Amino acid sequence: MKSNVLILGASYGSLLGSKILLAGHRVTLVCTTATAELINREGTVVRFPVKGRDSLLEVASKDLPGSLTAATPDGVEPSQFDLAVLAMQEAQYGSAGVRELMGRLAAARLPCLAITNMPPLPYLKRLPGLTAETLEPCYNDPRVWDGFDPGCVTLASADPQAFRPPGQPKNVLQVSLPTNFKAARFDAEQATAQLRKLETDIEQARFNSDEGPIELPVKLRVHDSIFVPLAKWPMLLAGNYRCIQPDGIVSIEQAVHANPGKSRDIYDWVRKVCMTLGADEGDLVPFDKYARAADGLAKPSTVARALQGGAKHVERVDCLVRRIALQHGLRSDTLDEMVALLDGQLKKNRTSR
Repeated sequence: MKSNVLILGASYGSLLGSKILLAGHRVTLVCTTATAELINREGTVVRFPVKGRDSLLEVASKDLPGSLTAATPDGVEPSQFDLAVLAMQEAQYGSAGVRELMGRLAAARLPCLAITNMPPLPYLKRLPGLTAETLEPCYNDPRVWDGFDPGCVTLASADPQAFRPPGQPKNVLQVSLPTNFKAARFDAEQATAQLRKLETDIEQARFNSDEGPIELPVKLRVHDSIFVPLAKWPMLLAGNYRCIQPDGIVSIEQAVHANPGKSRDIYDWVRKVCMTLGADEGDLVPFDKYARAADGLAKPSTVARALQGGAKHVERVDCLVRRIALQHGLRSDTLDEMVALLDGQLKKNRTSR
């Protein structure tokens, strides 16, 4: 049986969306009117690096067995879908139209899988011993998450890296790090079973090219542990957020390897925070493995580029981890400095004309 999957966010969301389409399911991307018109007219294109190929493999949605449509938030009725994927930046959920759609998703109790760096507040309520209410100041608009049943919300570690190539239309995405989405199970068995069915279908799907069937990278992996998605937090705070420097921004590769000792220290400290929450060693990624992956990340992180571009709101995983750590009596001078630096840059952006 084919699933109807709703994906909020047509940029990063088109990455997982293309894999779901390749598996033969139906996908609706939620985006702006102009982008929806473009996608409904031309489809999407995702460029994948494939082992053994010198050039990127261009995968057009029109060549995939599933069906793709795009819609604006006001045109979406949650009851028509089996699963929602939340693939927008955290601040976007409070925007006009999207806020109202989020309310409808909550009321419908539609299973929601977030593929974001900033975890939804309802997911955090599933973590034992965590006081989620004290974390609300880290969110642009925490009231967006009111009404969601935590059992209907889960998180996937947004490990795959992708970007919109400069000068390309908004329906084109390029994958720069083809790792997997590592999702935690839902509390509800039926929703988890549905997620595992998608996992299996994506694993078995092959792209039919002129060279024959090709296995595309970027899979969906569903885990019983609800702590597995936290593996992204050490990576973000050792790399992505340290791209932000007092005198400018640097690539993720530079942020990690310019001072590997300091990178390891903050990485291992965040791992300790995750394990204090209940994560096992096997749920997380060792620093050396992450450092090798960072070798090829030659661009500054999204959050760094957004701040440099004058963004007034960014995802505050730095703030979130700091507050969670303080609940357990843990503190890091490096993280304190990181939070202060971002606070100052955001204040500057918000007061500039």
